[in-house]
Amino acid sequence: MFKYLSRRVLLMIPTLIIVTFLVFLLLFISPGDPVLMLVPADEASELTVEDLDRLRSEMGLDRPIVVQYLDWLGQVVQGNLGRSIHQGRPVTELLSARFPVTLELALLSVLVATLIAVPIGVYTAVRPGGFGDTVGNIFALMGASAPAFWLALLLIVLFAVILDWLPAGGFTRISEDPVEHIRRMILPVLTLSAALMAVTMRLTRSSMLEVLNENYIRSARSKGLADRRVIFVHALKNALIPVITTIGLQIGRILGGTVAIELIFSFPGMGKLMLDAIYARDFPIVQGGVLLITLSFLVINLIVDLLYAVIDPRIRFN
Repeated sequence: MFKYLSRRVLLMIPTLIIVTFLVFLLLFISPGDPVLMLVPADEASELTVEDLDRLRSEMGLDRPIVVQYLDWLGQVVQGNLGRSIHQGRPVTELLSARFPVTLELALLSVLVATLIAVPIGVYTAVRPGGFGDTVGNIFALMGASAPAFWLALLLIVLFAVILDWLPAGGFTRISEDPVEHIRRMILPVLTLSAALMAVTMRLTRSSMLEVLNENYIRSARSKGLADRRVIFVHALKNALIPVITTIGLQIGRILGGTVAIELIFSFPGMGKLMLDAIYARDFPIVQGGVLLITLSFLVINLIVDLLYAVIDPRIRFN
């Protein structure tokens, strides 16, 4: 196990380097000048070419891209993600204030989707072609087809405007008011979990149908075991392996795709911070955010791989 973990951790390093360098390259070649964006519009016309070159030199933006990247990478190794060009604050401070909001939103969405989708997927697999299977397939198709931003607006209109049950947006920290925090998390979590719920339900159903036709399931039933034991003890554990893989991949997708939801619900998460940084060409924030999201995705997938051995004792890591 230790050798496997060591090998996986070492493989994360080139992945992080490749991803962050590609993002660094895209920012470098994209149109726009960070120096001009720092200067107020009424003062930009008064600056000479020498003034702009001096500012670029002070910020280190006049050096080759490889040199800039290696300098940034050296600071990251020391635990320093740099300072925001526009806000002047350490990037670590900005990310530590925003990332927990996005992470909580993503994890709650995955948890809700899993708790709802897996039981429904098992139920529809046990009774294929029935009324429950038909209704489940319809909702799965709707959840997979509905764009997240459209679903968010629909939920706001229904639960915040018409029924007036939940707030339309805004964020309250759990340390300030736990009840209000939960109320404001409901609509964003439902929005993000809809697509994942549909995918998880369909995958659970198809995986269960495949497992239920295996010989060892027939043997278990021929021994007189109760259907509930056969389904939840013998079949479900094996059917969950592809489901867990998909859920792990979807967590990474949700972490990087919460921008629209955070904007709609006015959440102070990574999405809004990254979007503003891209518009302002605030390189340190973008680079730090991409590094954090990529690292989170890799760690989550490592945890998913380790869960395989928990679910199926036959799986061993060397």
